[in-house]
Amino acid sequence: MAEPALNNAVEWTVSELSAALKRTVEDAYGYVRVRGEISGFKGASPSGHCYFRLKDDKAVLEAVIWKATHLRMRVKPEEGLDVIASGRLTTFPGSSKYQIVIDTIEPAGIGALMKLLEERKKKLAAEGLFDEARKQLLPFLPDVIGVVTSPTGAVIRDILHRLEDRFPRRVLVWPVRVQGETSAAEVARAIEGFNALPEGGAMPRPDLIIVARGGGSLEDLWSFNEEIVVRAAAASMIPLISAVGHETDFTLIDFAADYRAPTPTAAAEKAVPVRADLITELLSKARRALSCWRRNIERSRKELSLLSRALPAINELLSVPRQRLDACADRLPRALIANAQIHHRQLDRAASRLSKRLLSQRIDRGKEQTSAFGARASRAMLTLLDQRGARLERAERLLEAFSYRNVLERGFALVRDGEGRPLRRAADLSSGAPLDIEFADGRIGAVAAGEAKMRPVMKPRPRRRGGSDIEGQGNLFGS
Repeated sequence: MAEPALNNAVEWTVSELSAALKRTVEDAYGYVRVRGEISGFKGASPSGHCYFRLKDDKAVLEAVIWKATHLRMRVKPEEGLDVIASGRLTTFPGSSKYQIVIDTIEPAGIGALMKLLEERKKKLAAEGLFDEARKQLLPFLPDVIGVVTSPTGAVIRDILHRLEDRFPRRVLVWPVRVQGETSAAEVARAIEGFNALPEGGAMPRPDLIIVARGGGSLEDLWSFNEEIVVRAAAASMIPLISAVGHETDFTLIDFAADYRAPTPTAAAEKAVPVRADLITELLSKARRALSCWRRNIERSRKELSLLSRALPAINELLSVPRQRLDACADRLPRALIANAQIHHRQLDRAASRLSKRLLSQRIDRGKEQTSAFGARASRAMLTLLDQRGARLERAERLLEAFSYRNVLERGFALVRDGEGRPLRRAADLSSGAPLDIEFADGRIGAVAAGEAKMRPVMKPRPRRRGGSDIEGQGNLFGS
């Protein structure tokens, strides 16, 4: 009987059965909250969606977060984080498994939040965002103070009242949400916006920024632990004071800020000094400066008085110069008269010797004579130079004609003894005497050998007109 019953069962396709299971699961578990540990999370996929698993010690549940949901999440998924996930339970027919589509994630208890906070703090500290070396000094008296906070809370009123009591300053408020999903992004944009204001623009650029919020739980203050807020505070070129929560509350922005105030009121006190105290201090310093100046004047007066006593009296110093001046004053009129008389006599003698016409004639005549003498001297000099040049040229030609070197060029030689004297006769030589023979192209040394024999000297025949000698070498001085 069982087998026919099975044969009468309704036949499903795979797609129909998957769709039926999907409707059943979604109807029975439309919206659920599941606690578990995130496992297999490797970051967002290229499409921006996140896929991972929620597990405990007995079961595993597939999970997915769509891109748009992931972007607006206040708490992002991280590997190993114990969370409470809220979303819709559904199935994925492509792999025959059920999964949860997560809308929100929150850490499962304070312990999980503290663990996440500690890990994030270590990560940002390793990047150097909390180093003391990069922190800026706060201005002593800022002209403009920028405040990032909620415009409707008590925090802004406390800050304004405290500034009014201490030292009124111009305040620019950038309204933001201090709690919620968009709070972190708004606070980061506010810090970046204040830094982006130009110097000397229509909207004044703050000299100091205060990021403030009242007290609350760890979850309420979580926006100020987000990386986007911490990085914006660390990158601020304007000095920044963090005043988030009460004195016992700590957030990550406190470590990145240039100064951490325990409360918003304390931030206002740190931002500006007390005006009355400054006035009192200035008056006190002015009185001290005046007192010091008076003491210095009195001390200098006493020193001057003591020094003046050591100096001689002015009458004693000036007595001798006064007498000299009186004596010179007595002699001066007589000296001036005598000097004037002497010069007058000299001028009279000069005037008697000279007259203007005579002097002019003599000067003109002297000029004419000087010109004539100059012209004559120039002509005489030129004539003398020409004569001397001609004589020098004739002497050069004569010297060249009488030079014995021309004779040497025609084949003759000049013989000198050991002392350099020319030898004209063989009888002047003795055997073994050193000789110096000069030719046209150089000199050689020689030694006389044998006895000198006298041979008659042949007189040269007179040359025929129009011809040359037939025998012999010819005259030494011939051409």
